[in-house]
Amino acid sequence: MKLLLQNHSSYPRIGDQPGQQRLRKAHAARQRGEIDAAELAAIERAQIDEVIHEQEHAGVDVVTDGQIRWHDPVSHVMGTLDGVRLNGLLRYLDTNFYFRQPVVTAKVRRRAPIVRDDFMQAQVAAGRAAKPVLPGPYTLARLAVIDSGPYSGVAALAAALSEVLAAEVRELAQSGAQFIQIEEPAILAHPADIRLFRQLLEPLWQARGGAQLMVATYFGDAAPLYAQLNSLPADVLVLDFTYSPELLGVIGATGASTALALGLLDGRSIRMESAATVARQIEEAVRRYTLDTIHLLPSCGLEYLPRAAARAKLALLAETRRLLHGLV
Repeated sequence: MKLLLQNHSSYPRIGDQPGQQRLRKAHAARQRGEIDAAELAAIERAQIDEVIHEQEHAGVDVVTDGQIRWHDPVSHVMGTLDGVRLNGLLRYLDTNFYFRQPVVTAKVRRRAPIVRDDFMQAQVAAGRAAKPVLPGPYTLARLAVIDSGPYSGVAALAAALSEVLAAEVRELAQSGAQFIQIEEPAILAHPADIRLFRQLLEPLWQARGGAQLMVATYFGDAAPLYAQLNSLPADVLVLDFTYSPELLGVIGATGASTALALGLLDGRSIRMESAATVARQIEEAVRRYTLDTIHLLPSCGLEYLPRAAARAKLALLAETRRLLHGLV
């Protein structure tokens, strides 16, 4: 069995060394009018290259651009669409981070690729696979307000966003993405919508081409929904185990019909797990696992951690694989 190591999504923008403060200083300089947009973009590009190389040095097989250009997990996508304006700040799920809430006022339309250019830069900078990440249509619709326009509720807006994101997925696949991750934490708080959720993923699944579509849930207990999640139109199901104490046992007892990505390292805590403990957890999960690949990654994006802790979490993935060398 192959154990594939991935970064989940985000990575800390600001580092612990003096030279790693330049992005924060650049944003402040831009607000003061001391640098222009092109200068800020160049600093962002350099920061993306830096965090990619940190991920590679830690030993992961699949890196991300760290979402360096993202202001939050919602407005980076919704703010690019026609028919949407951005409102004030709201707390993002149960974190201490905030997002600008989208307000839908007309039919949503995609003007241009949203993350393709960032993905292509990451692909050039990386010596291994780079993974683009997108918030999913259900979560985006749940976190938006419908002020006016053609949408009668969450389901109608989510269906429109599904088509928008399917176009993005298609272009990412055509641009060479091997994995495309769709983030859907909101479904865990609304399990009655699982049938709608499945329908929303179908256009993305059909658009994925030769890429593997990864569907990620986090910040909630996935154990009660595991059977339904495991039958979604997805190539890889990404699970956060920090909220689901029963989930390892459920997987160990029932197996999986979809490849799993195990979020066994807490992406929100500086506490370091033991590689030996994580290895034992993987062994428990694969008791009835018959697929040829299992993925290992943090439970969520790493932007909630100091840079040094984020590096250490990724390095722990590689240490865990070394311990499991005989298994994988």
